[in-house]
Amino acid sequence: MSDRAVLHVKGRVLVGPEEVRDEVWVIDGRISYDRPTGAADVRTAEGWALPGLVDAHCHVGLDQHGAVPEDVAEKQALTDREAGTLLVRDAGSPSDTRWIDDREDLPKIIRAGRHIARTRRYIRNYAWEVEPEDLVAYVAQEARRGDGWVKLVGDWIDRDLGDLSACWPRGAVEAAIAEAHRLGARVTAHCFAEDSLRDLVEAGIDCVEHATGLTDDTIPLFAERGVAIVPTLVNIATFPALADGGEQRFPRWSAHMRRLHERRYDTVRNAYDAGIPVFVGTDAGGALAHGLAGAEVAELVTAGIPPVEALAATTWAARRWLGRPGLEEGAPADLVVYEQDPRADVRVLTAPRRVVLNGRVVG
Repeated sequence: MSDRAVLHVKGRVLVGPEEVRDEVWVIDGRISYDRPTGAADVRTAEGWALPGLVDAHCHVGLDQHGAVPEDVAEKQALTDREAGTLLVRDAGSPSDTRWIDDREDLPKIIRAGRHIARTRRYIRNYAWEVEPEDLVAYVAQEARRGDGWVKLVGDWIDRDLGDLSACWPRGAVEAAIAEAHRLGARVTAHCFAEDSLRDLVEAGIDCVEHATGLTDDTIPLFAERGVAIVPTLVNIATFPALADGGEQRFPRWSAHMRRLHERRYDTVRNAYDAGIPVFVGTDAGGALAHGLAGAEVAELVTAGIPPVEALAATTWAARRWLGRPGLEEGAPADLVVYEQDPRADVRVLTAPRRVVLNGRVVG
Protein backbone atom coordinates (compact mmCIF):
# COMPACT_ATOMS: atom_id res chain seq x y z
CA MET A 1 0.00 0.00 0.00
CA SER A 2 1.44 3.38 -0.96
CA ASP A 3 1.92 6.10 1.62
CA ARG A 4 -1.07 8.00 0.19
CA ALA A 5 -3.43 5.01 0.12
CA VAL A 6 -6.25 4.73 2.65
CA LEU A 7 -7.38 1.37 4.00
CA HIS A 8 -11.03 0.93 4.86
CA VAL A 9 -11.74 -2.01 7.18
CA LYS A 10 -15.43 -2.78 7.41
CA GLY A 11 -17.54 -5.47 8.98
CA ARG A 12 -17.03 -5.70 12.73
CA VAL A 13 -14.12 -3.94 14.43
CA LEU A 14 -13.51 -5.31 17.95
CA VAL A 15 -12.12 -2.24 19.71
CA GLY A 16 -12.75 -4.09 22.96
CA PRO A 17 -14.54 -7.26 24.07
CA GLU A 18 -17.87 -5.42 24.05
CA GLU A 19 -17.07 -2.29 22.01
CA VAL A 20 -17.73 -3.16 18.38
CA ARG A 21 -17.69 -0.69 15.48
CA ASP A 22 -18.79 -1.18 11.89
CA GLU A 23 -15.69 0.26 10.27
CA VAL A 24 -12.29 1.80 10.79
CA TRP A 25 -10.03 3.79 8.49
CA VAL A 26 -6.26 3.62 8.25
CA ILE A 27 -4.83 6.99 7.25
CA ASP A 28 -1.08 7.62 7.12
CA GLY A 29 -0.55 4.41 9.07
CA ARG A 30 -2.86 5.42 11.93
CA ILE A 31 -6.29 4.36 13.17
CA SER A 32 -9.18 6.74 12.49
CA TYR A 33 -12.91 6.40 12.99
CA ASP A 34 -13.62 9.49 10.87
CA ARG A 35 -14.25 8.98 7.18
CA PRO A 36 -11.50 10.77 5.20
CA THR A 37 -12.39 13.32 2.58
CA GLY A 38 -10.81 13.46 -0.84
CA ALA A 39 -8.89 10.20 -0.58
CA ALA A 40 -7.79 9.21 -4.08
CA ASP A 41 -6.76 5.64 -3.34
CA VAL A 42 -9.00 3.65 -0.98
CA ARG A 43 -8.59 -0.07 -0.45
CA THR A 44 -11.01 -2.25 1.44
CA ALA A 45 -10.72 -5.22 3.76
CA GLU A 46 -13.80 -6.96 5.16
CA GLY A 47 -14.29 -9.20 8.17
CA TRP A 48 -13.79 -9.21 11.93
CA ALA A 49 -10.89 -6.97 12.99
CA LEU A 50 -8.80 -7.33 16.16
CA PRO A 51 -5.75 -5.50 17.45
CA GLY A 52 -2.58 -7.29 16.36
CA LEU A 53 -2.05 -10.35 18.53
CA VAL A 54 0.45 -10.30 21.39
CA ASP A 55 2.88 -13.11 22.18
CA ALA A 56 4.05 -12.16 25.66
CA HIS A 57 6.67 -14.90 25.87
CA CYS A 58 8.65 -15.24 22.67
CA HIS A 59 12.32 -15.40 21.71
CA VAL A 60 13.26 -13.79 18.40
CA GLY A 61 16.90 -14.40 17.52
CA LEU A 62 17.19 -17.64 19.50
CA ASP A 63 17.12 -21.34 18.69
CA GLN A 64 17.91 -24.44 20.72
CA HIS A 65 21.66 -23.78 20.42
CA GLY A 66 21.69 -20.05 21.22
CA ALA A 67 21.81 -16.87 19.16
CA VAL A 68 20.96 -17.13 15.44
CA PRO A 69 22.04 -15.04 12.42
CA GLU A 70 19.92 -12.07 11.40
CA ASP A 71 18.37 -13.87 8.42
CA VAL A 72 17.07 -16.61 10.72
CA ALA A 73 15.75 -14.07 13.22
CA GLU A 74 14.00 -12.30 10.33
CA LYS A 75 12.27 -15.55 9.32
CA GLN A 76 11.15 -16.07 12.92
CA ALA A 77 9.66 -12.57 13.06
CA LEU A 78 7.97 -13.02 9.68
CA THR A 79 6.43 -16.30 10.82
CA ASP A 80 4.94 -14.55 13.84
CA ARG A 81 3.69 -11.72 11.63
CA GLU A 82 1.99 -14.06 9.15
CA ALA A 83 0.16 -15.65 12.08
CA GLY A 84 -1.13 -12.25 13.20
CA THR A 85 1.32 -11.66 16.07
CA LEU A 86 2.32 -8.01 15.75
CA LEU A 87 3.62 -7.36 19.28
CA VAL A 88 6.16 -9.58 21.03
CA ARG A 89 7.54 -9.45 24.52
CA ASP A 90 10.91 -11.09 23.97
CA ALA A 91 11.42 -12.96 27.23
CA GLY A 92 15.20 -13.24 27.02
CA SER A 93 17.63 -13.54 24.14
CA PRO A 94 21.41 -13.36 23.64
CA SER A 95 20.83 -11.76 20.22
CA ASP A 96 20.86 -8.03 19.55
CA THR A 97 17.61 -7.57 17.62
CA ARG A 98 17.49 -3.76 17.70
CA TRP A 99 17.74 -3.72 13.92
CA ILE A 100 14.16 -5.02 13.84
CA ASP A 101 12.99 -1.68 15.24
CA ASP A 102 13.96 -0.07 11.93
CA ARG A 103 11.81 -2.51 9.93
CA GLU A 104 8.21 -1.35 9.58
CA ASP A 105 7.30 -4.74 8.10
CA LEU A 106 8.29 -6.73 11.21
CA PRO A 107 6.46 -7.09 14.55
CA LYS A 108 7.22 -4.67 17.35
CA ILE A 109 9.37 -6.12 20.14
CA ILE A 110 9.53 -5.34 23.84
CA ARG A 111 12.80 -6.84 25.08
CA ALA A 112 13.75 -8.26 28.46
CA GLY A 113 17.46 -8.28 27.68
CA ARG A 114 19.31 -11.56 28.14
CA HIS A 115 18.24 -14.25 30.62
CA ILE A 116 20.08 -14.18 33.94
CA ALA A 117 20.67 -17.66 35.35
CA ARG A 118 22.65 -19.38 38.08
CA THR A 119 25.93 -20.90 36.94
CA ARG A 120 25.36 -24.17 35.03
CA ARG A 121 21.66 -24.02 35.82
CA TYR A 122 20.15 -23.25 32.43
CA ILE A 123 20.37 -24.03 28.72
CA ARG A 124 23.88 -23.54 27.37
CA ASN A 125 24.53 -20.32 25.38
CA TYR A 126 21.27 -18.67 26.46
CA ALA A 127 21.89 -16.73 29.66
CA TRP A 128 24.36 -14.72 31.64
CA GLU A 129 25.34 -17.33 34.22
CA VAL A 130 26.23 -15.73 37.53
CA GLU A 131 26.36 -16.35 41.27
CA PRO A 132 24.07 -14.60 43.78
CA GLU A 133 26.60 -11.93 44.73
CA ASP A 134 26.59 -10.70 41.10
CA LEU A 135 22.84 -10.86 40.51
CA VAL A 136 22.09 -7.21 41.28
CA ALA A 137 24.79 -5.97 38.92
CA TYR A 138 23.54 -8.11 36.03
CA VAL A 139 19.94 -7.15 36.67
CA ALA A 140 20.94 -3.49 36.52
CA GLN A 141 22.81 -4.12 33.26
CA GLU A 142 19.84 -5.84 31.60
CA ALA A 143 17.37 -3.29 32.97
CA ARG A 144 19.32 -0.60 31.13
CA ARG A 145 19.57 -2.69 27.94
CA GLY A 146 15.98 -3.91 27.80
CA ASP A 147 12.66 -2.25 27.11
CA GLY A 148 11.35 -2.15 30.65
CA TRP A 149 11.69 -5.85 31.55
CA VAL A 150 14.33 -8.14 33.07
CA LYS A 151 14.20 -11.95 32.88
CA LEU A 152 15.49 -14.23 35.65
CA VAL A 153 15.72 -18.01 35.62
CA GLY A 154 13.98 -18.78 38.88
CA ASP A 155 14.42 -22.54 38.93
CA TRP A 156 16.09 -25.30 36.94
CA ILE A 157 17.29 -28.84 37.45
CA ASP A 158 19.86 -29.25 40.20
CA ARG A 159 21.95 -32.18 38.99
CA ASP A 160 23.09 -33.10 42.50
CA LEU A 161 19.50 -33.14 43.73
CA GLY A 162 18.20 -34.77 40.55
CA ASP A 163 15.18 -32.48 40.43
CA LEU A 164 14.01 -28.92 39.88
CA SER A 165 14.95 -26.47 42.62
CA ALA A 166 15.11 -22.72 43.20
CA CYS A 167 18.19 -20.98 41.79
CA TRP A 168 18.51 -17.96 44.09
CA PRO A 169 18.48 -17.26 47.84
CA ARG A 170 15.71 -14.96 49.05
CA GLY A 171 17.99 -12.02 49.83
CA ALA A 172 19.51 -12.03 46.36
CA VAL A 173 16.16 -11.83 44.56
CA GLU A 174 14.89 -9.15 46.94
CA ALA A 175 17.88 -6.95 46.19
CA ALA A 176 17.77 -7.68 42.44
CA ILE A 177 14.07 -6.95 42.03
CA ALA A 178 14.40 -3.78 44.07
CA GLU A 179 17.22 -2.62 41.79
CA ALA A 180 15.22 -3.37 38.64
CA HIS A 181 12.27 -1.41 40.00
CA ARG A 182 14.56 1.48 40.93
CA LEU A 183 15.66 1.58 37.29
CA GLY A 184 12.08 1.50 36.04
CA ALA A 185 12.01 -2.12 34.83
CA ARG A 186 9.61 -4.91 35.66
CA VAL A 187 10.92 -8.39 36.46
CA THR A 188 9.73 -11.78 35.30
CA ALA A 189 11.12 -15.25 35.95
CA HIS A 190 11.13 -18.69 34.39
CA CYS A 191 9.60 -21.05 36.98
CA PHE A 192 8.49 -24.63 36.39
CA ALA A 193 8.42 -25.92 39.97
CA GLU A 194 6.85 -24.95 43.26
CA ASP A 195 9.63 -23.94 45.63
CA SER A 196 10.86 -20.68 44.08
CA LEU A 197 7.46 -19.01 43.81
CA ARG A 198 6.84 -17.65 47.31
CA ASP A 199 10.26 -16.00 47.59
CA LEU A 200 9.93 -14.38 44.17
CA VAL A 201 6.44 -13.03 44.77
CA GLU A 202 7.18 -11.77 48.27
CA ALA A 203 10.33 -10.14 46.86
CA GLY A 204 8.11 -8.10 44.54
CA ILE A 205 8.31 -9.86 41.17
CA ASP A 206 5.87 -8.64 38.51
CA CYS A 207 5.29 -11.78 36.45
CA VAL A 208 6.10 -15.49 36.36
CA GLU A 209 6.58 -17.49 33.16
CA HIS A 210 5.09 -21.00 32.88
CA ALA A 211 4.00 -21.05 36.57
CA THR A 212 3.26 -24.78 36.42
CA GLY A 213 4.23 -25.04 40.10
CA LEU A 214 1.34 -22.91 41.37
CA THR A 215 -0.54 -24.57 44.24
CA ASP A 216 -3.42 -23.79 46.57
CA ASP A 217 -0.83 -22.21 48.89
CA THR A 218 0.69 -19.80 46.38
CA ILE A 219 -2.27 -18.94 44.15
CA PRO A 220 -3.79 -16.59 46.80
CA LEU A 221 -0.40 -14.89 47.19
CA PHE A 222 -0.17 -14.21 43.44
CA ALA A 223 -3.73 -12.90 43.40
CA GLU A 224 -3.16 -10.63 46.40
CA ARG A 225 0.01 -9.14 44.90
CA GLY A 226 -1.38 -8.90 41.34
CA VAL A 227 1.46 -11.00 39.90
CA ALA A 228 0.70 -12.04 36.32
CA ILE A 229 1.41 -15.41 34.78
CA VAL A 230 2.17 -16.43 31.18
CA PRO A 231 1.46 -20.19 31.15
CA THR A 232 2.94 -21.09 27.70
CA LEU A 233 0.74 -24.20 27.50
CA VAL A 234 1.90 -25.01 23.97
CA ASN A 235 5.36 -25.40 25.47
CA ILE A 236 4.20 -27.28 28.58
CA ALA A 237 2.81 -29.86 26.13
CA THR A 238 6.44 -30.91 25.53
CA PHE A 239 6.99 -31.95 29.17
CA PRO A 240 6.20 -35.68 28.67
CA ALA A 241 8.78 -35.97 25.88
CA LEU A 242 11.35 -34.12 28.00
CA ALA A 243 10.58 -36.42 30.91
CA ASP A 244 11.05 -39.49 28.74
CA GLY A 245 14.43 -38.18 27.57
CA GLY A 246 15.68 -37.63 31.12
CA GLU A 247 14.23 -40.76 32.72
CA GLN A 248 17.45 -42.74 33.07
CA ARG A 249 19.65 -39.98 34.50
CA PHE A 250 17.07 -38.00 36.47
CA PRO A 251 14.03 -40.15 37.32
CA ARG A 252 12.92 -37.81 40.12
CA TRP A 253 12.97 -34.82 37.76
CA SER A 254 11.11 -36.79 35.08
CA ALA A 255 8.34 -37.77 37.48
CA HIS A 256 8.07 -34.16 38.63
CA MET A 257 7.77 -32.88 35.04
CA ARG A 258 4.99 -35.39 34.34
CA ARG A 259 3.05 -34.27 37.42
CA LEU A 260 3.36 -30.62 36.42
CA HIS A 261 2.10 -31.51 32.94
CA GLU A 262 -0.82 -33.60 34.18
CA ARG A 263 -2.24 -30.80 36.31
CA ARG A 264 -1.45 -27.94 33.88
CA TYR A 265 -5.04 -27.14 32.93
CA ASP A 266 -6.25 -27.22 36.54
CA THR A 267 -3.35 -24.93 37.51
CA VAL A 268 -4.23 -22.32 34.90
CA ARG A 269 -7.95 -22.46 35.55
CA ASN A 270 -7.47 -22.16 39.32
CA ALA A 271 -5.16 -19.18 38.78
CA TYR A 272 -7.71 -17.47 36.54
CA ASP A 273 -10.57 -18.21 38.94
CA ALA A 274 -8.56 -16.61 41.76
CA GLY A 275 -8.14 -13.39 39.76
CA ILE A 276 -4.53 -13.81 38.67
CA PRO A 277 -3.88 -11.97 35.37
CA VAL A 278 -3.17 -14.55 32.65
CA PHE A 279 -1.57 -13.64 29.31
CA VAL A 280 -0.76 -15.47 26.10
CA GLY A 281 2.82 -16.56 25.45
CA THR A 282 4.19 -19.42 23.41
CA ASP A 283 7.89 -19.70 24.33
CA ALA A 284 8.68 -19.70 20.60
CA GLY A 285 12.37 -19.65 19.87
CA GLY A 286 14.36 -22.35 21.61
CA ALA A 287 13.01 -25.61 20.23
CA LEU A 288 9.44 -24.42 19.66
CA ALA A 289 8.11 -23.03 16.39
CA HIS A 290 7.01 -19.42 15.98
CA GLY A 291 3.50 -18.38 15.01
CA LEU A 292 1.61 -20.29 17.71
CA ALA A 293 -0.25 -17.51 19.55
CA GLY A 294 -3.61 -18.67 18.17
CA ALA A 295 -2.92 -22.20 19.35
CA GLU A 296 -2.05 -20.89 22.82
CA VAL A 297 -5.37 -19.03 23.04
CA ALA A 298 -7.13 -22.30 22.22
CA GLU A 299 -5.14 -24.01 25.00
CA LEU A 300 -6.30 -21.39 27.50
CA VAL A 301 -9.90 -22.12 26.48
CA THR A 302 -9.26 -25.85 26.92
CA ALA A 303 -7.99 -25.05 30.42
CA GLY A 304 -11.35 -23.46 31.22
CA ILE A 305 -10.78 -19.75 30.64
CA PRO A 306 -13.83 -18.18 28.91
CA PRO A 307 -13.16 -17.58 25.19
CA VAL A 308 -13.49 -13.78 25.38
CA GLU A 309 -11.07 -13.66 28.30
CA ALA A 310 -8.61 -15.92 26.50
CA LEU A 311 -8.90 -13.62 23.48
CA ALA A 312 -8.28 -10.58 25.68
CA ALA A 313 -5.11 -12.27 26.93
CA THR A 314 -3.57 -11.83 23.47
CA THR A 315 -5.28 -8.56 22.47
CA TRP A 316 -6.87 -5.81 24.55
CA ALA A 317 -5.72 -6.86 28.03
CA ALA A 318 -2.25 -7.91 26.88
CA ARG A 319 -1.61 -4.61 25.12
CA ARG A 320 -2.82 -2.66 28.13
CA TRP A 321 -0.53 -4.70 30.42
CA LEU A 322 2.46 -4.00 28.17
CA GLY A 323 1.60 -0.32 27.78
CA ARG A 324 0.89 -0.51 24.05
CA PRO A 325 -2.23 0.77 22.25
CA GLY A 326 -4.90 -1.28 20.56
CA LEU A 327 -7.39 0.14 18.08
CA GLU A 328 -7.73 3.56 19.70
CA GLU A 329 -8.08 6.70 17.60
CA GLY A 330 -4.64 7.79 16.37
CA ALA A 331 -2.86 4.56 17.36
CA PRO A 332 -0.54 2.81 14.89
CA ALA A 333 -2.68 0.63 12.65
CA ASP A 334 -1.61 -2.86 13.74
CA LEU A 335 -4.59 -5.13 13.21
CA VAL A 336 -5.68 -8.54 11.98
CA VAL A 337 -8.85 -9.33 10.03
CA TYR A 338 -10.64 -12.69 10.25
CA GLU A 339 -13.52 -14.26 8.35
CA GLN A 340 -15.53 -15.06 11.50
CA ASP A 341 -16.06 -13.69 14.99
CA PRO A 342 -13.09 -14.90 17.08
CA ARG A 343 -15.14 -14.43 20.25
CA ALA A 344 -17.42 -17.25 19.07
CA ASP A 345 -14.59 -19.59 18.10
CA VAL A 346 -11.00 -18.70 18.97
CA ARG A 347 -9.71 -21.29 16.51
CA VAL A 348 -10.17 -18.74 13.70
CA LEU A 349 -7.11 -16.94 15.09
CA THR A 350 -4.89 -19.43 13.30
CA ALA A 351 -6.19 -18.31 9.88
CA PRO A 352 -5.97 -14.51 9.43
CA ARG A 353 -7.61 -13.09 6.30
CA ARG A 354 -5.54 -9.89 6.37
CA VAL A 355 -2.62 -8.68 8.48
CA VAL A 356 -2.04 -4.93 8.72
CA LEU A 357 1.15 -3.62 10.32
CA ASN A 358 1.93 0.09 10.63
CA GLY A 359 -0.97 0.73 8.29
CA ARG A 360 0.26 -1.52 5.49
CA VAL A 361 -1.29 -4.79 4.38
CA VAL A 362 1.55 -7.29 4.86
CA GLY A 363 -0.33 -10.58 4.80
